[in-house]
Amino acid sequence: MQSSFDSAATLSEAGEVPSISSHSRPRAIVLLSGGLDSATAAAQAQADGFELIALSCRYGQRHVRELSSAQQLAQQLGCLEHHVVDVNLNLWGGSSLTDLDQAIPQTGTDEGMIPSTYVPGRNTVFIALALSLAEAKQAQAIYLGINAVDYSGYPDCRPEYLSAYQTLAGLSSKVGLEGQAPELKAPLVQDSKVDIVKRALALGVPIADTWSCYSGEANPCGQCDSCRIRDRALIEAGQPQLATPQGQARHTSPTNL
Repeated sequence: MQSSFDSAATLSEAGEVPSISSHSRPRAIVLLSGGLDSATAAAQAQADGFELIALSCRYGQRHVRELSSAQQLAQQLGCLEHHVVDVNLNLWGGSSLTDLDQAIPQTGTDEGMIPSTYVPGRNTVFIALALSLAEAKQAQAIYLGINAVDYSGYPDCRPEYLSAYQTLAGLSSKVGLEGQAPELKAPLVQDSKVDIVKRALALGVPIADTWSCYSGEANPCGQCDSCRIRDRALIEAGQPQLATPQGQARHTSPTNL
């Protein structure tokens, strides 16, 4: 595992990011995938008074289009640093997001079933990396865009999972043993997707610049489960112009939404 690039240097050279050595506010690590949820969580961290250090992962997903959005969002949010690390989870597959032989679901998942887009251990790995970065950068919090409502029961998106990981954070580090472990914050964990869209609008998140599609094409596919959930929420939140053309078309036929 290594840092593939650190866009903080690029941002600083452009004069768009303040120097990390002159921070006056508490810092938070934000796990920034490039999607709507992580962008909204990052904006919430900023609204809560934190200076931001962004962490994104190239984990062997089908495409890295979302990382382009993550880099753009890091600039727009004025992140002090943006780290992108390689941790190749597609070496063993186990998910339709990392295994090209598996089809991306486009019709939803039966209730009680975990969808094939679940990536084994992904959040556990990502949060471990965030804890390491937080300790190194003296960050007080880690903001996560995970959500337990609209995503079919991913096991690593539940409040009880976060609670257990918070306990681990207190046991697994020097700052934890000193009683100063970073706080894991998941402001969206109990929000519906419509709630997330409304929060994003209130926080000024550039929703059009986020990327949630499982496809890496030039434009969102409008057909995968992620696009369908996002489109429905945008339309229900009164923002149909931000939905894909496919989502707007389904809106004209409500039974197909």
